[in-house]
Amino acid sequence: MKAILFLVHRIPYPPNKGDKIRSFNLLKHLSESYRVYLGAFVDDPDDWQYVSKIKEYCAEACLLPLHAVRGRLRSLWGLATGEPLTVPYYSDRRMGAWVDRVMEGAQIQTILVFCSGMARYVEKHDSVPRVIDFVDVDSDKWRQYAQKKSWPASWIYRREAAYLFRFDRRVANRFDRSIFISDHEAGLFTQLAPETAGRVLVVANGVDTVYFSNSESYPNPYPAGAKVLVFTGAMDYWANVDAVAWFADEVFPGIRQCFETARFFVVGARPTEAVRALGRREGITVTGTVPDVRPYLRHAQLVVAPLRIARGVQNKVLEAMAMGKPVLASPAAMEGIDADGPLDIQIADRADDWLAAALPMLERGGAPFYSADNRNFVEQRYSWNQSLGRLGTLLESL
Repeated sequence: MKAILFLVHRIPYPPNKGDKIRSFNLLKHLSESYRVYLGAFVDDPDDWQYVSKIKEYCAEACLLPLHAVRGRLRSLWGLATGEPLTVPYYSDRRMGAWVDRVMEGAQIQTILVFCSGMARYVEKHDSVPRVIDFVDVDSDKWRQYAQKKSWPASWIYRREAAYLFRFDRRVANRFDRSIFISDHEAGLFTQLAPETAGRVLVVANGVDTVYFSNSESYPNPYPAGAKVLVFTGAMDYWANVDAVAWFADEVFPGIRQCFETARFFVVGARPTEAVRALGRREGITVTGTVPDVRPYLRHAQLVVAPLRIARGVQNKVLEAMAMGKPVLASPAAMEGIDADGPLDIQIADRADDWLAAALPMLERGGAPFYSADNRNFVEQRYSWNQSLGRLGTLLESL
């Protein structure tokens, strides 16, 4: 069996947020055909309990703690050296030493790097085919952040956007192939770095349609008779915080005027103080961590994704669709999803458009509406087997 080095900026388990869902499914797929040498950081102390689970998929794993304060201090060094702040954040001599040892002794045939913060560890190992999964054009996310923030944060984010793109462009030119999550992300990157066009391809995200299905009898976590709108996601991620705050301020009050029984549930781990404050408003509940998100999707009247800043493909949207839920989303949230055909999805931008779209979707009486069209769309277009089959073909061709 061939050997592959797989470097990930964050331990790929549990698969409970966007990047970890993708990296775990990559790891699982790789383990079927390769001896996997995994290098990753653990930035959440709770994740150490999953080390034994991860090692089931690996020939060897190097998992190192990543402390946020120390990472930020290392990032500050990037201001002096002209690096993007993201790169020194993931700098650790122990990881570099482990990579060098594996490359010397494990007969690695291929290197796969997940996100550019880990690329520095294999820059000198250019005798082995190297593939980088950028996932999305991360530098553009920082550009969007800069537009939403005031100085000095806006200056830092603009700088990171420029410096990170310059770094990613250099990596893409040195690696054999670059992967993105959607045609939109790949097209944006090749537009900005046209010399990479012939070596860029798409490996889309997938959904576990067995896990996210409407067939189970999930207990209803909501008050009886409530018309529930739900948002799911990691609630310490600024784009999610911004989304739910905007929805709570600009859209939900109008919905409550029309439906007294309307409730807005924010479901996700690590809510910030700003998010917890929303839970003190009439009709809004902030759950924090839940053992299983599926009951909250299953019994909601409507899943909302009011993201104003987004890159790539939103797993929260695909998971809701896999469970047959109607979705009301912003253009940014749907940007990476090729949602054509007769689907139960409404896309709205301004607050009044959101209100106009939400009200008819909430007027449906009886049990929460089930959309077979949404479910079928995900089954046909966003299967992990289909997506990762492209990755397997790519790795075998190098």
